[in-house]
Amino acid sequence: MTPKQYSEQEALQKAAALCSASEHCVSEITAKLERWGQSAEAQERIIAQLVEQRFIDEERYARAYARDKMRYAHWGRVKIDYMLRLQGIVDCHRSQALSELPDEEYCDVLRHLIEQKNRSVKAASDYERRGKLIRFAQGRGFTLDEIMDVLSQLGHSDD
Repeated sequence: MTPKQYSEQEALQKAAALCSASEHCVSEITAKLERWGQSAEAQERIIAQLVEQRFIDEERYARAYARDKMRYAHWGRVKIDYMLRLQGIVDCHRSQALSELPDEEYCDVLRHLIEQKNRSVKAASDYERRGKLIRFAQGRGFTLDEIMDVLSQLGHSDD
């Protein structure tokens, strides 16, 4: 089944409605416009109008994305930064969004994540358990320094 083709005006209205409902970046809307059968020139015109009318604001998107991924998906700054980079968000917007994440809440997310994983991890020794917790947290996008701080707070020493 092929997706429905929309006129440029219909695609603009549909994209504006989509952006009104939730934050979206240029790359997401461009992909949608492509699926809706819009030419590259039409995509550029539609994106330009959406940006001009502030339906799309990549700085606002980056802040919302970073905040939501930390709170709900329990991602660390490394993974959030990587995913924003994949979406074409520029360095200044990414770094601004990451710096605005509240440090205390960020540490609480990591602590909760490690405590929860610690209950389900099966390991023959404390050393093996600690290694599994570190790999798990790194996979979620937290740095080794952040992980080590939380592990020491939780009593998993460097033995």
